[in-house]
Amino acid sequence: MQEKHLYEYSVIRVVPRVEREEFLNVGIILFCKQARFIKVLYTINEKKMQLFSSELDLEQLQLNLESFQKIGCGAKDGGPIAQFDIPSRFRWLTALRSSAIQTSRPHPGLCNDLEQTIQKLFEEMVL
Repeated sequence: MQEKHLYEYSVIRVVPRVEREEFLNVGIILFCKQARFIKVLYTINEKKMQLFSSELDLEQLQLNLESFQKIGCGAKDGGPIAQFDIPSRFRWLTALRSSAIQTSRPHPGLCNDLEQTIQKLFEEMVL
């Protein structure tokens, strides 16, 4: 019998105008302390973004989401936060903020395969 993993995930959202509180889901962060696993997946649907907000700087959005990914995977060029331990990186990425990129509150789950689970969540919540 395969071991079940307790994980947490959060949905990455783009909020072009914070005061309007409207958002589009663009990614998923999945974290499992026991497996020492964290992964960030995202995509930018430019056509959808432009319909949602013509003022949004897509180049800057791409750079910001790349930073999220670098912090998540602990990249050497991800800055000082990317050097934190995995649980601290997840908590930093999912901290409450009022900026153009926000995350949902973390949600728990149990699974056998973390890679398969993040792909499934990404398809359901983002694509």
